[in-house]
Amino acid sequence: MPEQPRLEIDAVSRRFDGRDVVAGVSLGVAPGQVTCLLGPSGCGKSTTLRIVAGVDRQDTGRILVDGKVVSDASRHIPPEHRGIGLMFQDFALFPHLSVAANVAFGLAGGLRANRSRVVDLLERVDLVDFLDAYPHQLSGGEQQRVALARALAPRPAIMLMDEPFSGLDNRLRDDIRDRTLALLKEERTAVLLVTHEPDEAMRMADEIALMRRGRIVQRGAPYHIYNNPVDRAAAGFFSDINIVRGISRGALTETPFGQFLTPGHADGAAVEIVIRPQHLRIDFDRQGRGPNPTPSEGVAARGIVERARFMGRESLVEFRMEQDGTMLKATVPAVFLPKPGTPLWLTLRRDRCFVFPA
Repeated sequence: MPEQPRLEIDAVSRRFDGRDVVAGVSLGVAPGQVTCLLGPSGCGKSTTLRIVAGVDRQDTGRILVDGKVVSDASRHIPPEHRGIGLMFQDFALFPHLSVAANVAFGLAGGLRANRSRVVDLLERVDLVDFLDAYPHQLSGGEQQRVALARALAPRPAIMLMDEPFSGLDNRLRDDIRDRTLALLKEERTAVLLVTHEPDEAMRMADEIALMRRGRIVQRGAPYHIYNNPVDRAAAGFFSDINIVRGISRGALTETPFGQFLTPGHADGAAVEIVIRPQHLRIDFDRQGRGPNPTPSEGVAARGIVERARFMGRESLVEFRMEQDGTMLKATVPAVFLPKPGTPLWLTLRRDRCFVFPA
């Protein structure tokens, strides 16, 4: 039997200047679950977070914590009484307090009464040797871990995180995210994370809620939402995409790569066949070299190399298709840098294509 959500957002809406900033958002977060609100700037994800925290109030809908209403049309419990922890881009550590005193801040009885809890948390973030240090003596990653320990010290039922890792450099970010996730899971904290970075959402979330213009347009596990995007914009939010355009006639669409089945689209409707660069195959001749193209790859089409760049783990090759001038990108593991003007043949992995109305 599924656990009762620790956090429930029920049909929450918020308007500013006559515009729906949050429009009918509903979701639940269970103990130990990380749910990510993902979307571009201005899509309403941070406003949703502020409503959950209690620093803003919805126009309609409800917020529930452990099944109890903390905000609706008739009541509004203040932030400090909701049992919710907060982590933001700004670590907001008190410069005049030691690391230990920062972690103990807000606990009844202060550091003296809660020293064992403070020491335990600092051990778990590998900072117990910095008990008596001050924030200015720490690196950005160390300050982030102190902020995490402070947020967890009161044992909040729910943790709200708004772009908390954006101020860290790339090498630190992955390590701090992994440490943070492990600690939150240990504490069985329900986490609502806001980010505009798909990689961060994929790395941390058990569930992603993709937001656009104040609404959740798709929800699901990272694997599902990546491999079954609801529309072209959803596919494009997670990676570069290629678009092959055509007209559906009799549930078939003719393209340079052969015919595609396009059931469900009206006769004469414009459609877009979307595929990610890693699912394009490059060959030196039409028949292919090495393993033969499978039937699922369909017809090969010739493209002319426009440019090729080595990206570290892979090479990115951009083509102008000979038949219709469409620009397509393909990625190849390791080093592959054909000269501009080189003609090559491309095939699509049809099982990795998505068909959407234009």
